[in-house]
Amino acid sequence: MSNQSALALDALGDPSRRQILELLAERPRAVGEIADAMPIGRPAVSKHLKVLAGAGLVEHESRGTRNLYALAPDGLTELQQWLVTTWDTALASFAAFVEDRTSEEDSP
Repeated sequence: MSNQSALALDALGDPSRRQILELLAERPRAVGEIADAMPIGRPAVSKHLKVLAGAGLVEHESRGTRNLYALAPDGLTELQQWLVTTWDTALASFAAFVEDRTSEEDSP
């Protein structure tokens, strides 16, 4: 697993960060707007956004006095690839196990 995938998984381990990503999946938002939709204050939202940005999951753009946050276009790509590869390996191992068991049961 790459460092980027590990950072993404660590960042997604917090329910508040997952909720922030769900909000940003709808559209870019300012920190205050995110905080208004959550049971935590602006300082906590800012800290969570910093972790998400550090993991490459969100990007921000300054517009005047506001910072707008949005999902990073390729933020989850590497993690998705790791999950697919891991799942494919697990399924192939299970299929080989079942095939071996079936062969053993069929042999006299």
